[in-house]
Amino acid sequence: MTHKIRSKKEYHETMVLIYTLMNKGEKALSKSEAKQLSALVIKAEKYEDEELDLQPQKPPKSIPELITYKMFERKMNQSSLANTLGMSQSKVSDILHGKRKADIAFLKGVHKLFQLDAEFLLKYA
Repeated sequence: MTHKIRSKKEYHETMVLIYTLMNKGEKALSKSEAKQLSALVIKAEKYEDEELDLQPQKPPKSIPELITYKMFERKMNQSSLANTLGMSQSKVSDILHGKRKADIAFLKGVHKLFQLDAEFLLKYA
């Protein structure tokens, strides 16, 4: 099946087909319907990634990336993070910009505040 999605309208129509097939239930699908569903999902994902820019977020690869993401989630700025951790704004800024390594006090504070994975923090500290 060569089903190409070229517009939002075609994407919407594809999603309707996907949901129609999915609502039948896995056991009720014929082999050809299952194959069609699989192909439609692949095409929809490709359209979402390339045209709608719905690609999944890449996992953070550093402590500053992770902290910046967590701050964004909580709508925090560096000043409020520094105040919450009881640290100077310059220290927090230096850590987040890679000018200074995160120390134990910072790591413990962000671990507690954001419920971060201790293994990740130790690995990248």
